[in-house]
Amino acid sequence: MNAAQTARSVAATAEAAATASREWARADRTVRAAALDAVAARLDAAADELVPTAMRETHLPEPRLRGELGRTTFQLRLFAEVLRDGSYLDARIDTADPEWPMGPRPDIRRTLVPLGPVAVFAASNFPFAFSVIGGDSASALAAGNAVVVKTHPGHPDLSAATAAVVVAALAGDGAPQDLFQLVSGIDEGRELLLAPQIRAGAFTGSIAGGRALFDLAQQRPDPIPFFGELGSVNPVFVTREAARRRAEEITAGFVGSFTLGAGQFCTKPGVLVHPRDSDLRELLAAHDLPAPAPLLNDRIQQGYVAGLGTLAGNDGVEPLRFDDGALADPPAPSLVATDLKYVLDNPAVLDEVFGPASLLVAYDDEDELLALAELLPGQLTATVVGEEDDRIAPALLERLADRAGRVLWNQWPTGVTVSHAQQHGGPYPATTAPGTTSVGTAAITRFLRPVAFQNLPQSLLPAELRDGGPAPALVNGTPSGGSR
Repeated sequence: MNAAQTARSVAATAEAAATASREWARADRTVRAAALDAVAARLDAAADELVPTAMRETHLPEPRLRGELGRTTFQLRLFAEVLRDGSYLDARIDTADPEWPMGPRPDIRRTLVPLGPVAVFAASNFPFAFSVIGGDSASALAAGNAVVVKTHPGHPDLSAATAAVVVAALAGDGAPQDLFQLVSGIDEGRELLLAPQIRAGAFTGSIAGGRALFDLAQQRPDPIPFFGELGSVNPVFVTREAARRRAEEITAGFVGSFTLGAGQFCTKPGVLVHPRDSDLRELLAAHDLPAPAPLLNDRIQQGYVAGLGTLAGNDGVEPLRFDDGALADPPAPSLVATDLKYVLDNPAVLDEVFGPASLLVAYDDEDELLALAELLPGQLTATVVGEEDDRIAPALLERLADRAGRVLWNQWPTGVTVSHAQQHGGPYPATTAPGTTSVGTAAITRFLRPVAFQNLPQSLLPAELRDGGPAPALVNGTPSGGSR
């Protein structure tokens, strides 16, 4: 970033983003794809500079950060492939038809166009993949929009260094000036979201912070879409037969999942629901847990201590693995326990605790699982550990699909691959926009909107809507399968 950009006011930043966004929206899809590839290449080349900075600011280990940087550049390249393919535009062509049953039909052609400048609020727990040039920024750029990132205070030096690499890569590939910019500070973030040039917001973080920004986006004179990923406990339901057959396997998998990254994954399983008469609770009481690991920053440490202290302080919640180190800095992984009837009467125990702790919930009758599933607030994930012939499985999966954006069977939720079919979202409070995803190639559609063009000459149509155009389209209700 240059001095002029870092000293620029938020208003001037938003205005510059609007100018850049108009130019970027006009760029050919292949040009945008090449720019994303260039950013990915520059980031890979800068790994030896960026990773040590990330280690210093986040306490995360080098292998994790190098893997996360690889994920970040992979998703940039994957979006480049999506751009070259063009099917994300969902182009639809209805040619004029005087015999149309609804009356004579005009020539009408529909495609998706960029929204305009996007304000991205960076996350702390993934300083590459969900931060400055993470999935929100990558998908917004791919869609044809300028991006202004409000940096996270947990890694300011990494944010500046990452942005410098991105800006240099975009400039070297001929992208518009000011296509990618940063702002810092809470007040500056609010001002950015209210700037009239900003056409959408994206956020990953706490329920309180995300809801405040969502409300702000809706209170504008012109409300804008706000795509917030907020909070989730990602419950895991273990059937009686699965617990009988695979208790030790389930124990090891659960421990590995809820302690991964010191429990600082948004898909951490924060609740394990198990049959009371199984061996799971005893096995978990005896299973080795990882050593304490420092959390990302002081604010997360304080929030974790407060949240776990509140959860453990409930009268109906008992310690299972909860010693003097549970609330220390760094905190020892912890488990607390209760039963399903207590949860039904006290649903606040299902509030997310972001860090290396989880709640065990015992049940007596599998039919009780349906009541708990109905009680759940919106979730990013919900998991069933079961057997295919479990009587409860069909009904439980149906209820969980009503509550979560991703439903898993006999796998753990902390792996969130970047792919075409991935869904990382869910009903509130998991997200503010349950019809969208923040991970995977479908994320690009968040930053696009449909426009239909009626009776335009071929020369004035977007390229993908012209006869013989370069992208797949639905022509008179029939897939074209490619160039027409």
